[in-house]
Amino acid sequence: MLFSSLVFLFIFLPSVLFLYYISPKKLKNIVLLVFSLLFYGYGEPKSLFIMLFSIFLNYLLGLLVDKYRSSKPKANTILALTAIGNLAVIGYYKYTDFFIENLNALFGQSIPLQHIIMPIGISFFTFQGMSYVIDVYREQGKAQKNPLNVALYISLFPQLIAGPIVRYKTVAAQINERHVNIEKFTNGIEKFIFGLSKKVLVANGMGFVADQIFEVQAMQHTVLLSWIGVFAYTAQIYFDFSGYSDMAIGLGRMFGFEFLENFNYPYISKSITEFWRRWHISLSTWFRDYVYIPLGGNRVNQAKLIRNILVVWLLTGFWHGAAWNFIAWGLYFGLLLMLEKFVIGEYLKKLWRPLQHLYALLFIVIGWVLFRSESLTYALDYLTSMFGLTGQPIINNQALYYIVEYKLEFIAAIAASTPIYPFLQAKLKNNRNELILSCMKYFMLIGMFGLCIMYLINSTFNPFIYFRF
Repeated sequence: MLFSSLVFLFIFLPSVLFLYYISPKKLKNIVLLVFSLLFYGYGEPKSLFIMLFSIFLNYLLGLLVDKYRSSKPKANTILALTAIGNLAVIGYYKYTDFFIENLNALFGQSIPLQHIIMPIGISFFTFQGMSYVIDVYREQGKAQKNPLNVALYISLFPQLIAGPIVRYKTVAAQINERHVNIEKFTNGIEKFIFGLSKKVLVANGMGFVADQIFEVQAMQHTVLLSWIGVFAYTAQIYFDFSGYSDMAIGLGRMFGFEFLENFNYPYISKSITEFWRRWHISLSTWFRDYVYIPLGGNRVNQAKLIRNILVVWLLTGFWHGAAWNFIAWGLYFGLLLMLEKFVIGEYLKKLWRPLQHLYALLFIVIGWVLFRSESLTYALDYLTSMFGLTGQPIINNQALYYIVEYKLEFIAAIAASTPIYPFLQAKLKNNRNELILSCMKYFMLIGMFGLCIMYLINSTFNPFIYFRF
């Protein structure tokens, strides 16, 4: 079920809100859990059993690591089993065919592919399960004796399918005790509508353009068409994913949960290092705290530091998908980060600020070509086309058509990629006519919601990119 579907907006969400708020306090978690399981099982009932297995596994391991905390060897063994068990679940469903394909290619074998259907959001809910056990081990959250509380943490529908990855220590106390007031609830609605608008009014249009251009052989593209395609995808992936995260955070607030922000205007970054502090923050911090720091972080010699960075970014790429282009994408950013850290970082800071932004955007966009392409070969062809090395013309009528037809979406994407809205909000708070301006804001939100509904009724193009992860 999609947050941007009419079924969710007009049947599922009103139902869960109504039952949640009429239920006594002791039943509120049960209501959320039941609806979360219904939400996940709506599209893939068979996958529900996989998630339930993940919940049971991590609940049991959490109890064991808490019980044997005083015995370091036993606790460490349980922690190792946590990693092995969760990664085995991801590995089987997400990477089996990838390994078979590469074994066949490397050794000339003909092992048949298994064509295993990957459960939606498996990478997200398994990472949250691992977070639960690790945070209990580190005493950053208490072990839950009630298995239903662990089930709620892992399956909570606002962040279940595509994040943000909610760390257990962030919400451990909120599972048992949380409060909602009118201000928090309305703030959640506002956040949800803005996320929905990002997704429906910007990401969908940009996604349609990107899909059409990336479906054509890259060597047939004109230079401008290639840049339009990757710009559209750059906008799509940001507004699709940040829109989903905003909706998840907004929904969480409606039920009393406070999830951390997952995006902070990443396209205003002046370096790749800054970009990864602003993009998919929950994943970056997960790998930092659970992989990078345990490997030694930056408190090691240079050789080990390089190893640590490469390991983290190899895993980051592989987490996103079972394909060589994802691995290349991860290592590409790992190498850029090392380049900034060891070679060009100080020089970069001395550049004129607009040049810093152009540098960051150029390499971010190149990275998205690797990420979006179906293969490394296609990615290389696409990059060749972008830089005019295919012999194709610079411009053609098709490129002009996309610019004219989707000009409003392109303009909206550029504007909404910058922190204009929070800037205006801050200005309005200091205005004497704050009440009038607040009313105008709510009328704007109603208008945006109405436009989203009109689009959803009239369009069938409504994908979510990160569902595949």
